[in-house]
Amino acid sequence: MSEIKQGVSDSAVPKLADLEPGWVWLVGAGPGDPGLLTLLATRALAQADVVVFDALVDERILDLINPGAERIFAGKRGGRPSANQDDISRQLVALAQDGKRVARLKGGDPCIFGRGGEEALALARAGIPFRIVPGVTAGVGALAYAGIPATHRDAGPAITFITGHATGSNVPDNLNWQALAGGSPTLVIYMGLSHLGRICAAIRDAGRAGDEPVAVICKATTAAQSVLVTTLERAEDDARTAALKPPALIVVGPIVRFRDELAWFEQLVHAGAD
Repeated sequence: MSEIKQGVSDSAVPKLADLEPGWVWLVGAGPGDPGLLTLLATRALAQADVVVFDALVDERILDLINPGAERIFAGKRGGRPSANQDDISRQLVALAQDGKRVARLKGGDPCIFGRGGEEALALARAGIPFRIVPGVTAGVGALAYAGIPATHRDAGPAITFITGHATGSNVPDNLNWQALAGGSPTLVIYMGLSHLGRICAAIRDAGRAGDEPVAVICKATTAAQSVLVTTLERAEDDARTAALKPPALIVVGPIVRFRDELAWFEQLVHAGAD
C-alpha cells in the first residue's frame, strides 16, 4: 500500500500578484485575529514601501509589516480627533505618484463601512492603478467567534448589514427601519454602541418584540473579546451596566440563541489560560 503524504507541494501553491511601484492596494485586515488575513493581504504587507493604516488594525497585524516600510497612521474614531477622509485619499494619490508601493490597511473589509469605495474612486479619478483585497468583515468574523452563525436555514435565512453611525456621529436618518426590521430576521449593526438605545427603540417601533435576543460583541476575535447577550428592551441598560466599549458589533435576531451551544472561542481562550 502506498503511503499518503500530507502537505502541499510548492507547485500546488498559486503564484500571487506583486504589489508594484505606483500602485495602491486597499487591503482588508479583518476584525482582529491575524490568522484571518488573506494571503494577498500578507503579501501586500511584506512588499509595501508605505503602509497607511487605520485605528482598528490589530497590533499583531502591524507586526507583519515589512520592517523597512514607512508607517502612516490614518485612524478615524468616533468622538475623537480624526484624520480627514479627503486628506487620506489625497495622500494615497501622492504616495503612488511618487512611485511608492502603497498598502492601505483597513480594519475588516475595505468596502463594508470602511470607505474603501471613496478611496478607490479617488485613485481611479487620479489615474492611479489600484487593487482591492477583500478582508473578513466584522459582520462575519465577529459573529463566528461569538458562536453566532451568520445564517441558519431555520432561524436566519437572511441577514442585513447596517451602519449605526453616520457623518456627524448621529444615527443615519436615511434608514427605513420598518423595511429593515420587517424584511430581515437578522440585523447586524456596525458602529452603533453609542446609539444602542435609539437603535433598539427604532427596531421595536418597527414591530420587533421587546424580548427579541440581542448580542453586543466587543473587541471581536481577540483575547479581549466580550459578548453581552440581552434583549431589545434591556440592551441599553445592560450595556451601560457592563460598561461596554467600542469597537462593538450589535446583532439582533433569533440566531443569537445559538450562542449558548456554539460559544467555542471563549472555551479556547480559557483553555489557553489554564
